Formats: sequence, C-alpha cells, structure tokens
Amino acid sequence: MLNVDDALRKLSDLALPVLDTEAIPLSASNGRVVASIIEAPMDVPPFDASAMDGYALHAHDLDLDLNQDQGLTVVGESKAGHVYQDPLVPGTTVRIFTGAPIPNGTAAVVIQEDIERNGDQIRFRVSPEIGENIRSQGHDIAKMQLLAKSGDRLDAYKISRLAACGVTEVTAVRRIRVALFSTGDELTDPGSPLGPGQIYDANRTALRELVSERPVEVLDLGALPDDPQAISRALQTAVETADVVITSGGVSVGDADYVKDVVAQVGSLDFWKIALKPGKPLAVGRVGNALFFGLPGNPVSTIITYLLFVAPTIDRLCGMPDSTPHQLPAILQGTIEHHRGRREYVRGIFRMNGNRITVSPNGDQSSNRLTSFADANCLIVVPERTDGIKPGSIVDILLLPTDRAHIWTG
Repeated sequence: MLNVDDALRKLSDLALPVLDTEAIPLSASNGRVVASIIEAPMDVPPFDASAMDGYALHAHDLDLDLNQDQGLTVVGESKAGHVYQDPLVPGTTVRIFTGAPIPNGTAAVVIQEDIERNGDQIRFRVSPEIGENIRSQGHDIAKMQLLAKSGDRLDAYKISRLAACGVTEVTAVRRIRVALFSTGDELTDPGSPLGPGQIYDANRTALRELVSERPVEVLDLGALPDDPQAISRALQTAVETADVVITSGGVSVGDADYVKDVVAQVGSLDFWKIALKPGKPLAVGRVGNALFFGLPGNPVSTIITYLLFVAPTIDRLCGMPDSTPHQLPAILQGTIEHHRGRREYVRGIFRMNGNRITVSPNGDQSSNRLTSFADANCLIVVPERTDGIKPGSIVDILLLPTDRAHIWTG
C-alpha cells in the first residue's frame, strides 16, 4: 500500500501537460491558463501624466520667491482624454487633472490645495521638486515587460493589466475534458423522489462543482447502477473525448464494488489503496488515453482524495505549477486520537489569536459526514507514525481552497 507522498510522485509521472492551445478573446479568458509568454506591447501610461489635480509648472517657475506677489497666468487646462496642445512657457500654468497628459515643458505639478487662485492668476504656497506629482511614461508597465508566462492562470487582476495594454486576445491551453460519474443502486439525483433505501447523490454534485473551479469541460455521465456492463459503457463513452475520468464509489472490496475490476479489464490500474484516512481505497490508472481516478464512495473521502490527488493533476495537465493546498503550522486546541499506519486529514477550523494560529478539529470526523466540511477551513495533517496528538502540540494544517480559507478570529 502506497503512502501519500509516493502516490503523489507516481501521479506526477503519469500526468503530462496538454499541448493543445487555442486563441481566445480577453473577455473570455478569466480562469484560463496562458500557453505562451505575453509581453506588454506599449508603455502604461503611454505618456507623462499628472498624478494629482493641480497646476502644471515650468522649470523656470519652480524658483519663484513665494513671498513676492508674482503669480502665474492660467492659459488652459488638460483633462483626461483632452490634451492641452501648446508647450508650457515660463510665467504661465495649465490647470491639470489626475491622469491627464502634462503639457510639454512641464517640470512639476503643484497640487490644488497648495495654490491661491484669483481669476486667471495663481500663486503657490509650496514650491514642488522637479518631477513631483508626475507619473512618467511607462511608470506602471514598460513596453516589452513580461505580463504573463506559460502556466499562469488568468484572473481579474492579470486580465485588467492586459486590457490596460490594449491586449484583446490570448493564447491559452485548451480546457481539460473531465468525465465523471458515480455508482450505486442506492443513488438518485436531487429533485427525484427517494425510493426505499435510496439517498441523494451528493458526491457527484461536489465533484462537478469542484472541477468546475478549474479550466475544464465537464461531461457528467450521471449516477450509474452497480452493474459492470453499465460501468463499462460509461467508461467507453468517457474516453472518447476525456483527458480525465473521475468516478465515485465502487472501488472498495464490497460485493457490488465493480469499478476497479472493470477498469482493470478495459484499461489498467497503476495503484490501488493509499495509506490515507479517510480515502484508503483510491484507485488510479488509465482508460484509453484518459487518466482514471476511482474515488471512494464516502463523501468526505471523495472530497479529500479529490483535493489531494485529482486537483493537482488537473492543474499539471493545464501546465500550471503543482497546487497542493497551502500549508501552515498551528497550535492544536483539543485532542486528536490516531492509530499509526495511515496519514489522516482531520477537518478543522483555524483561527488567528493575536500573532498565533490555533486550530481545532471540527466535530465528528466520520467519513460519511459532509457536515464536518460545512464550517471547516482547513485540514489538520496527522502523520503516519503518530499515536495521537495532545493539546498544545504544533501541527501542520492545509488551507481549504477559495472561499473555504477564510480566517476566523477570536
């Protein structure tokens, strides 16, 4: 039985990045993975601009005696999108607004709070330094500056920077195609009436939502009965287009657990069973050209094996860096009982207490209890060779992704 680290190393060798790319509009690029470097085609700002509302001053006028009555004549104004065309000459000034191009000959901008204006005459109370309150051309982004590299995932912040440079299209890795289905005679979809002994299929719902957080196309093949032929047909459908096939249930040792055996017949298994709690009966292999993940049927086991093994694999196929959850040390509040032999991931809640991070297990840790994930914001890592952990011990925690990683204080 593999330990978690060995299983991750094997997966790293199995998952080769997808090389197919496509050109997409910038407006449709949120969440997509960049396939080649993007360099700035221009300076931003593309001209020297005012950083404040105020008045543009010529270098000759920076040395005016502030105690004299000598003033400057306002000869025009420069607004964002409206350029003052004439060069600035000594003895004159131009009213200027934030972001507007500075007139030729401007040495500094004095902010409006530091001037006195009377008609078309101004006097300034503070003499600015050369270059003060001026944003130079390329101050934010310089032409040919690297904006994104292969493997970067675009978000609103990166996209806005590309838009500032006038970029309208990017070359992205094509979406990873993920097929998923769950198995079990007891399963039915939410919205359908429950028959005797039936439960709603929460696992497939969770997997569909989790994989949709990545740049993927999802082929949802539904909930299948415990029937080897139905499972075989679904796998054959999946591998026609999918890069990854994910199933939930049917990989343990029960009489109706057929998924693992069917995969071994129509494809191959690279490993089965991990020294992991929860999630021991994880199966990984290949069907056709698709990577196969057979996740356990207990809901918590499904989610944890997805986070630890499937999510980093999808990211690797996209060409992104490994994305294992962020790990932090924390002080344990409470006791964790554990029998050595398997690495355990305990759902927990971490809090900031001053400059310390503390963490507590989040209630009953049974692998069928989705409620243990409802308020959790981390997983507490319990090493294989540990016989329980006492209060006050330093433990490693893995932050749950996206909005689950909120920090409780108190």
